[in-house]
Amino acid sequence: MADYRAPRDDMDFVLHDVFNVTADWQKSDMLAEMMDQDTASAILDEAAKVAEQLIAPVSRQADEEGVSFNGGEVTTPAAYKENFRQLAEGGWVGVTANPDFGGMGLPKSLSAQYEEMLCSADVAFSLYPGLTSGAIMTLDLHGSDDIKQTYLEKMVQGEWTGTMCLTEPHAGTDLGIIKTKAEPQGDDSYLISGTKIFITGGEHDLVDNIVHLVLAKLPDAPAGTKGISLFVVPKFLVNDDGSVGERNAVSCGSIEHKMGIHGSATCVMNFDGARGWMVGEPNRGLAAMFTMMNYERLGVGIQGLGTAERSYQNALEYARERIQGRGAKATRDMSAAADPLLVHGDIRRMLLTMKSLTEGGRAFSTWVGQQLDRAKYGESDEVKQQADAMVALLTPVAKAFLTDTGLESTIHGQQIFGGHGYVREWGQEQLIRDTRIAQIYEGTNGIQALDLLGRKVVGSKGQLLHPFVAEIKAFVNEAATDNWNAQFNQLKQAVDELERVTGQIIERTQNDENQVNSVAVEYLHLVGYIAYAYLWLRMALVAETKQGERPYLASKIKTARFYFARILPRISSLLSAIEDGSESLYLHDDEDF
Repeated sequence: MADYRAPRDDMDFVLHDVFNVTADWQKSDMLAEMMDQDTASAILDEAAKVAEQLIAPVSRQADEEGVSFNGGEVTTPAAYKENFRQLAEGGWVGVTANPDFGGMGLPKSLSAQYEEMLCSADVAFSLYPGLTSGAIMTLDLHGSDDIKQTYLEKMVQGEWTGTMCLTEPHAGTDLGIIKTKAEPQGDDSYLISGTKIFITGGEHDLVDNIVHLVLAKLPDAPAGTKGISLFVVPKFLVNDDGSVGERNAVSCGSIEHKMGIHGSATCVMNFDGARGWMVGEPNRGLAAMFTMMNYERLGVGIQGLGTAERSYQNALEYARERIQGRGAKATRDMSAAADPLLVHGDIRRMLLTMKSLTEGGRAFSTWVGQQLDRAKYGESDEVKQQADAMVALLTPVAKAFLTDTGLESTIHGQQIFGGHGYVREWGQEQLIRDTRIAQIYEGTNGIQALDLLGRKVVGSKGQLLHPFVAEIKAFVNEAATDNWNAQFNQLKQAVDELERVTGQIIERTQNDENQVNSVAVEYLHLVGYIAYAYLWLRMALVAETKQGERPYLASKIKTARFYFARILPRISSLLSAIEDGSESLYLHDDEDF
């Protein structure tokens, strides 16, 4: 596998030239004191060194080693423990955490770039600090003062890690039917009993303690999701002085043997009357957990982006160096035995598809990160509310579209390698395996599509879509130029079609209970491609003004034209599928399959 190189120029471009995040930071008293462009660049430069020099070089070997399970204990790949220690010492576990507990307090728009680098370097390794970061956020927002004082500093410092324990053997998406119980003990503690599966980092040898966030039901809990509470359950109980105490009744029953992310411990966790403490209010645990899940869903989307970027870098290097066949036109060097792969049209098609989806994805993840920052740090309630609405709409798109296109990109990267892409030593097949899970966990992409269309769009009768549409329309009306007239018209027509089919879907749902289920995935992809088109035009217009001082931006302009010529037209087939509605899917009786 080729050496990883963090795309720092492009990261700075989207952060500062396209989205001007520093202007937002200056509107927040907290961020203005700690963050400016130079500081942000210095942080990302150091993060790039961590990803390039510490994490990426061992990812291939870590995949080969995997994790092992013996007597309830999990051993991670040989390099992971030292790498995690160095990561923790550098403060990289608590990049977004509250500075009151030792965190960096980075805005999400900035931390998204760090997360991408870590995912490009090694997705499996990134999950240990990634889940911990989400757990930290949840405890900070919803935990009592005692809980915060007990756990947060150790977690932020990377001395302890965190998990998210939702899924049970019989309950994945449908959390309302979980069976894990929480028995009150007459003080402020509860005894937690049940089994959780697919728990990332549930057991490992990287740190001294693991802090589990567990969904469970009280004895008198109402049925369904309204009866779920959230509990913090440590692997080891914590003494009054903050030291690790006796072992809690938490154990790892087994680990999963998976297609990918071999370096990540995916565990079956047994809670056998383990002592835990409630986080937030009784029967309001799912709402608290969604704090973590929404941030994690963007994080999972970034996993797809990170692996796509790594695959693109590998494939581009190979296409430049591999000599195979003659291009349609005579080679520049007629004395050479053959041309590099890069001259061939199909290779260029795949590389440019990867490039347009990856750079578009980086802009999209940064845009969503900016919305999260505005929701948290906005200068007024109006700004926060508008950002919250955009986050609600875009979170399922970020998770699903970034991972769907991420898998597509890694497959293209493998294809460019030909037979060498199929064998393990080149690393391209690992990226496919590592990416594939991102479409499944944190809510499958089909569930994300139902969330977008069913809960967000149809559930609001289209109101939640309006800010997204309004922003794009305002951009089209204000920024259109003759140089990009055709592309602006494409974008305008796409948005008009989005509004039209949205109204059609809302109308059809009144008489067709299968409508949303039948077209949700196509609808999410439609929104994704349109969002990318909007962002590609924004990037192209800025790049035109900057390419004199930064010649590499000429490629950005050309890639924007490729996106509109080859990628955005995909929406035609999506619109046709949406027009069909549920009809063709429900022609078959069950026995016809």
